[in-house]
Amino acid sequence: MVLAIGGATIAAQSPADEARTRVTARIRALQAEADRLAAQARTVFGDLRKLELEREIAREHVTSAEADLVRVAATHAQSTARLQALEATRLAQTPGVNERLIELSKRGRGGYVQLLLAADDIRAFGRLSRGVAAVAELDRVRLETHRRTVAAERAALAAVDKERLAVEASQKEARRTRATLDTAVAARNRLIDSLDQQRDLAAQYVSELQTAQSQIERTVATADASSALVALPIGPFRGDLPWPVIGPIAARFGRSAAGRFGTAIVRNGIEVTAAEGTGARAVHEGKVAFAAPFAGFGILVIIDHGGSAFTLYGHLSEALVTEGAMVKAGDAVGNVGVAPAGEAALYFEVRIDGRPADPLQWLRRQR
Repeated sequence: MVLAIGGATIAAQSPADEARTRVTARIRALQAEADRLAAQARTVFGDLRKLELEREIAREHVTSAEADLVRVAATHAQSTARLQALEATRLAQTPGVNERLIELSKRGRGGYVQLLLAADDIRAFGRLSRGVAAVAELDRVRLETHRRTVAAERAALAAVDKERLAVEASQKEARRTRATLDTAVAARNRLIDSLDQQRDLAAQYVSELQTAQSQIERTVATADASSALVALPIGPFRGDLPWPVIGPIAARFGRSAAGRFGTAIVRNGIEVTAAEGTGARAVHEGKVAFAAPFAGFGILVIIDHGGSAFTLYGHLSEALVTEGAMVKAGDAVGNVGVAPAGEAALYFEVRIDGRPADPLQWLRRQR
């Protein structure tokens, strides 16, 4: 088709040419996305390897801390056993000392002096004197040695207790670090799986578009390209569909809002605020499956995109298409009317495989 505008001659694109242009642009975008995902995957793989090495180091720290804890526990047990042995020795030696102390206490403040004066002659006095001195010195040495040994053992036991607390803290920290790294490694693995799935999906979409491209070429070769409408699969255009109207989102997909009497409302689509009378446009080519009033949605238009994929346009004041008509992406399907809440808005829904999907995952991101 050729149009003359202001003296200039402009060739209008045929539907097949428009489809070819869309396919080429989308394939280029998908390949760029696949390249970006591959680069991201390489970075994530590097991060994953680093995390795995850190996790191995943390595992060694846990093993070392556990071995240290076993060693400290054994040392603690040995120190406790030595203290118990010292206590047993003290108890075994105590009776002799106790008897002597009791005997001295009975003699009053004179103590050993009264014992010495009880001797019959000078020789007996000498023997008693040397014996008393030896016994006193022996008692003093025994008690002093026992006190020093017990003090040393208790100090050693306290040091072991302190070391045990430090090792237990180190063990807890090592386990906490290992658990954190385990979580990070699992998250990286999930991210890698997600990237792989996205790359596989991009490759699938490119394959579908290349098939569609071949169909376009056959259509151009066998039919009047100016009148033939080539239907493209909607899947490869996920995240790249144009908005039916431009405006802020008044209600989101799936969000429950409190209704009367505390009831909940779950939306299968979104509502986009737009001025009354604004033209609502098809987001993708397809066949009009329904165009009539529908309770709760004003005038509703449903477009069948093939493969059990549909888009729904509700709260329209009028429909500009009829059932059975073929529409292209960007064609006006109706004018925005008033939503039940009283505000002008367009209800828009996407159904994939017959089930509602979040439209925001299919539409281009608004800037």
